[in-house]
Amino acid sequence: MSHHYTLHYFAVLREQAGCREEQLISEAITPDALYAEVRARHGFTLDAAFLRVAINDVFADWHAPLRTGDSIVFIPPVAGG
Repeated sequence: MSHHYTLHYFAVLREQAGCREEQLISEAITPDALYAEVRARHGFTLDAAFLRVAINDVFADWHAPLRTGDSIVFIPPVAGG
């Protein structure tokens, strides 16, 4: 069964994807599986172990269940100064 998601990208992920946001139809039902799919699609260089994930503006576990219509953000490490 396919699900419709809105994905948001920041920093290096935005640069590598070439967009800030995209709509995606996917069979993935966890953030972990979804990230693997978009990582292959966009050639992301960061492993999921270096990222945080948020579902509908709330930090979530990588194995949390996703639902159609969810908004997912993959958050890379932030360099500060």
